[in-house]
Amino acid sequence: MTPLFPGWHLPTLRKKPKTEIQKYLDNERLIQARSITDLSNILSRYIPKSSFDDKFKKGTRKRLFSLENTFWGFFYQLLNPDGGCQSVVNQLRASLLIRDKALPSNSTSAYCQARKKLPVELLKSIFQITPEPTIKSNSLLGGRRVIVADGTGVSMADTQANQTDFPQPLGQKIGCGFPQARICACFDLYSGVALSYRVGNKKSHELPLFRKQFGIFKSNDIFLGDKGFVCFADMVNLKTMGVDSIVGLAKRKPVKIQDANKILGENDLLVTWNKTAKNRTYDNSNEWNKYPSSIPVRQIKVKMDIPGYRPKDFYIVTTLLDHNKYPAEEIKKVYLKRWNVELYFRDLKTTLGMDILRCKTPDMVEKEMLMYFIVYNSLKRLAYNGTKKKINPDDISFKSCQQILLGFTHAFREKNALNLLPKLLKAISESVLFKRENRVEPRVIKRRPKPFKLMVNPRAELKLDLIRASHPRMA
Repeated sequence: MTPLFPGWHLPTLRKKPKTEIQKYLDNERLIQARSITDLSNILSRYIPKSSFDDKFKKGTRKRLFSLENTFWGFFYQLLNPDGGCQSVVNQLRASLLIRDKALPSNSTSAYCQARKKLPVELLKSIFQITPEPTIKSNSLLGGRRVIVADGTGVSMADTQANQTDFPQPLGQKIGCGFPQARICACFDLYSGVALSYRVGNKKSHELPLFRKQFGIFKSNDIFLGDKGFVCFADMVNLKTMGVDSIVGLAKRKPVKIQDANKILGENDLLVTWNKTAKNRTYDNSNEWNKYPSSIPVRQIKVKMDIPGYRPKDFYIVTTLLDHNKYPAEEIKKVYLKRWNVELYFRDLKTTLGMDILRCKTPDMVEKEMLMYFIVYNSLKRLAYNGTKKKINPDDISFKSCQQILLGFTHAFREKNALNLLPKLLKAISESVLFKRENRVEPRVIKRRPKPFKLMVNPRAELKLDLIRASHPRMA
């Protein structure tokens, strides 16, 4: 039987007081109605709402820029080519205006303050779940997972706080340069997702930063690196973990055929690497003496003969000793795929804009880098889930994934997200890059830059010179 006055407390003839659960649900619905973007619905498969645990919400209030809203606003800010804080506020105002809601201030102050309160631990925990643990491996080398590592540099806003932790190059005058950071990151070679990264200043080398990421390796993995990652101790440490290595030969001289232990095939030798007398990393400890005196490795000579390129021979060193299980041709193909890591950094730095960081303090720079890697992994996951058979994730245009996700963000407001997600993945699957094998292009710039002088003096001095030039009495 339907009561005459539903929702009323008959003894007092007033509405029943809401329980704490009802108040919480009403607040959740209010925040959801005022969400900055609908990215949380689109990417719920990769970043579930359970990621925002109560331990991160402790001490926070349900407000417009809540923990979730601030995170997804930050996400949208880096996904959008505009990249400014004002773009997030304008997106929010447009969303509320469409829904006939009260508009907040046009100022970015509240959003910027909310970004500062984002817990770094929250961003780290989300970054750790963005790589898919069940992504299938490369078809080469027995289907083992190949992890490729490389380093790159980024610059950031010229503030005193950033200059303290990330000083500019010594050759530049104070006020004329920008703080520089060094990043070493590890990627899954097949899917392109970032597994981990470490940051240092201009004095940091890639190898020490790489050693801090050994925890991501699992038994049966394969490490792939260029000649900057060749190290006797690291190859021994990785082998102890059950991880094999494929690296380019650099400082050591290649072993001649007559000095090889065994000839496995044409340009394929089984050789012995002897431990050096000293090692700078372990020079002041007894650890270096604990390493074996020698290790067996394979030395493979690769001959490059591509039209338009100068013929160049180089050597690959690997701990994959079974030449029947791991043919030299497969190892060559995997090593040549190492160039993909340069494309991953291009997607991060050029397409998303991580090349120049905007935040003005080291704490916010750390959060900005974490968010860039989260956005990058989310797009890579979309590319991976959108690929069809016989198409590798690297064949999908990263830029198209970014553009399609931005385009679908507004469409999700009108319909059910679960119904539109397959259409989103279908649109991404059609963004296949055209292969241009052995493409030859000169590294030159045709469009001339504007004829402005380079900044060789601090901005304050240049402003003072302009004032003196316009007011002769001040000279």
